[in-house]
Amino acid sequence: MLTERELAISPLVPESLAHNAKTLSNIRHLTSSLFGVAAGILGLESYAGFAFYLLGTTFVSALVWALLGRGPGLEGQTRGIWTAEVLGGLSGYVLTWTLFFGLVRA
Repeated sequence: MLTERELAISPLVPESLAHNAKTLSNIRHLTSSLFGVAAGILGLESYAGFAFYLLGTTFVSALVWALLGRGPGLEGQTRGIWTAEVLGGLSGYVLTWTLFFGLVRA
């Protein structure tokens, strides 16, 4: 456990950073699947579907940054909000996209 002096010197606790990264990853994967459902229901194909994914992940990143990324001591630490797990949710997006596209069009 960190002492009060260590927290004053370095306010970013590694356990908290790991928990926050895992939470951000869970948010990305969940929203990727939801965007895949939306793209499948809308019947998006090819580049339009991938553009929808990029716009959706950019929107989620902006939302997370606006709500949570502006705390004290986070200067220079918010880059991970924009870049972490952006492509990690792509496989879930494609799977749900094709599933719901097939269900709606069948």
